[in-house]
Amino acid sequence: MKNLIFLLSILMLVACKDSKESKVVSEVKQPPPEISVEDFVKNSEQRTFRMSPDGSHIAYLAPYKTRMNIHVKAAGSEDVIRVTGVEDRDINNFFWASNDRLVYIKDNAGNENFHLYSIGKEGKDEKNLTPFDGVRAQIIDDLESQPEFMIIGLNNRNPQVFDPYRINIKTGEMDLIYENPGDITGWGTDHDGKLRLAYKTNGVDTSIWYRQSEEDEFKEVISLNFKETLSPQFFDFDNGDVVYAISDLNRDKSAIVKYDLKQNKEIEEIYANSEVDVDYLAYSNHRKVPTHIGYTRAKHERKFMDDETENLFKRFHDELGDENEYYIVSTNKEETKMLVYLSHDTSRGYYYYYDKDADTLKKIADLSPWLNPEHMAQMKPISYKSRDGLTIHGYLTLPVGREAKNLPVVINPHGGPWARDNWGYNAEVQLLANRGYAVLQMNFRGSTGYGKEFWQKSFKQWGQAMQDDVTDGAHWLIDQGIADPDRLAIYGGSYGGYATLAGITNTPELYAAAVDYVGVSNLFTFMETIPPYWEPYKKMLYEMVGDPNTADSIMMRANSPVYNVDKIKAALFVAQGANDPRVVQAESDQMVEALEKKGVNVQYMLKTDEGHGFRNEENRFDFYNAMIIFLDENMKEKVADIKT
Repeated sequence: MKNLIFLLSILMLVACKDSKESKVVSEVKQPPPEISVEDFVKNSEQRTFRMSPDGSHIAYLAPYKTRMNIHVKAAGSEDVIRVTGVEDRDINNFFWASNDRLVYIKDNAGNENFHLYSIGKEGKDEKNLTPFDGVRAQIIDDLESQPEFMIIGLNNRNPQVFDPYRINIKTGEMDLIYENPGDITGWGTDHDGKLRLAYKTNGVDTSIWYRQSEEDEFKEVISLNFKETLSPQFFDFDNGDVVYAISDLNRDKSAIVKYDLKQNKEIEEIYANSEVDVDYLAYSNHRKVPTHIGYTRAKHERKFMDDETENLFKRFHDELGDENEYYIVSTNKEETKMLVYLSHDTSRGYYYYYDKDADTLKKIADLSPWLNPEHMAQMKPISYKSRDGLTIHGYLTLPVGREAKNLPVVINPHGGPWARDNWGYNAEVQLLANRGYAVLQMNFRGSTGYGKEFWQKSFKQWGQAMQDDVTDGAHWLIDQGIADPDRLAIYGGSYGGYATLAGITNTPELYAAAVDYVGVSNLFTFMETIPPYWEPYKKMLYEMVGDPNTADSIMMRANSPVYNVDKIKAALFVAQGANDPRVVQAESDQMVEALEKKGVNVQYMLKTDEGHGFRNEENRFDFYNAMIIFLDENMKEKVADIKT
């Protein structure tokens, strides 16, 4: 099922209408001042706002000793309490478990063995709920109606699978709800927090198992090959046998449907878009109604399912403008008070406090007040044709104040690879644009959101057709006269790092410079070192990437950059986290070692306190400063001998 692939895509890191060619026209303004790397990538002074269930308090993340920590203030007050005081690594996410306590997740130096912590809103009585070494915790249900409890998953009994526990968030006492027999990879609850769905896999086929109550045995509903999706989102509001689900059964683009689990049949298609997959279905827990369906073409769009929600978003657009995107990120239990996030491509965004009864909308935070949106570059949706006729959608960011002609360009393939780039503010893209580089991001085949046929065209195409889509984007920019063919670079993280290395080995004459950020270099060792909780998906990965135990090994070797270092002509910069559990340090080490054996000097940055991507602010400063210097040295001026 593709929903399982989406989970892997998240783990692997992060549309205009079809046309033969998207004509790009630059709007020439005065070039902006040079903005420091630190201003682009430093932590926000405030971000990730959340409202308590009773609406009385607002929590958010803010720096303490350069690390993002939870802070709380009463709604309408400026008196702030710092709740947490972690100093080693940012808190990435948190939520209100009750009116008095918050729960947050944190790992150790990027190892992704996340622990759950709870703490009182005054910063007292902190509790490590999962104090187990080498164990990863996940949240299955925050049990909104039971504020002292949650349902969590732990792989403490078997590192490959997760058992569901009901845990008291104050004491840490927990009870095993159901022992995972070894083949369950996911769980689902109803609106009362009852465990009623289980997802099983043999590595290729996934089945949905269902029970009408927790006293009943799970029974199989349907078994599907992973290439098909039936993903229950939530139960109907009577907690019966019917779920709202995302499904691409008997269709290419996934749709929102109602599905009867007892009868094993789709009973209603609610919405399908002819161009793209649906992303999600939202609902009002207070009013017990579905509210809207989200999907993404060039930008995020909504199909509204009730008038109240449609009028609410119209209210935001009317006051704050149609060019922005809006998300309701948190509400009180009665949904009369809301925190609204405004997103745009030229700023990190803004938070607003909306009081529905008073109909007032008040800005409470600017996430990057030190950046002038007028100095930022617009992210423009584009499309081009691949060499075999596919339409590839993407985004082009042109530097402000420079004519779109013969520019130095950074080709920036996304991670995943089963993910996609979206419109919106991107700090590293804006940094590059500020330094005079155009940036092309493309949703190559395999990118999610464009239907299962487009997704499946990526299978066993790492370094092949997937890479051709990236290369074709570079040539499209050259053909349009936007890119200087002698000043092309390629940069990406995770799978994007792999695409970077594949780019300079497959098409060595194309790129003058390359930056590989936590990227795969060897498809064999990558498969051997995946985290234990990916083991249930290994057969699926074999079908999607390649099976090293079959004739695929020939293809995998041919498309492993580490075996093709003798082809590289571009300057290369490699960055890696020592504790990365997904793309382990050895992936970068062996690439650097192979190049050094060939007498090629490669720049290597290894951070011992990082994992899959650099989270600590000072490490981001180091990386992006080094990257800009590296690109400027190899790209700003044409160097005659760079490709000789």
